[in-house]
Amino acid sequence: MKKWKLDRIISIATLVSSVIAIVLVLKKPQPVSQPIPAPVAAAKAESFQQKIEQLDQPRQPGAAPAEVHLNSDEVSAALAQAAGAIPAAALGGVPTTVPSSPDAPIAPGAPEVKDYQVSFEGDVARGQFVTNIGGKDVYVTLAGHLGSDGGYATFEPTEFKIGDLEIPVSLVNSALQKKLGEQRDRLKLPDDVGAIKVEKGELVMTGK
Repeated sequence: MKKWKLDRIISIATLVSSVIAIVLVLKKPQPVSQPIPAPVAAAKAESFQQKIEQLDQPRQPGAAPAEVHLNSDEVSAALAQAAGAIPAAALGGVPTTVPSSPDAPIAPGAPEVKDYQVSFEGDVARGQFVTNIGGKDVYVTLAGHLGSDGGYATFEPTEFKIGDLEIPVSLVNSALQKKLGEQRDRLKLPDDVGAIKVEKGELVMTGK
């Protein structure tokens, strides 16, 4: 009888744990950044573009490479603009077209990714996006150290969450690095960018 009761308790506890895990996975987490009005986002996207263009400016012989600092609002606005999320009216009535939208699937059959949010804190980059799994919108939050090596962007995760459920980084890092390796071409830095990193709450890009 005691063994039956123990098995029953374990069974119930397992069921409850599973239900809680499902609820946490489907629960909308706290956003990593706050939304900004479309006109402000348009201005931030323009600021992003102007700063990026500085990296392509000619420099005097012996001069240090150009370096630009981008805040999370500028990066988020650039992503939103690329995804067509900023209305044309906010861009002066001129629609913006981008050859490769962040919403484009990474590979055939890959889940759609949308609603990017980005924030920088210290030397940590934190991103959040929504993907559809089994007909349900699931929020994924990923944080870590962004860097570069040999002309390619690198990422070492420090946090991984699905919904409000925290997943140990050790369980996902191997699969993440494998996926990044498969998509290495997408991680290639632009020709005029020599290095990237997150420092003091900003994305720092250094020219060649």
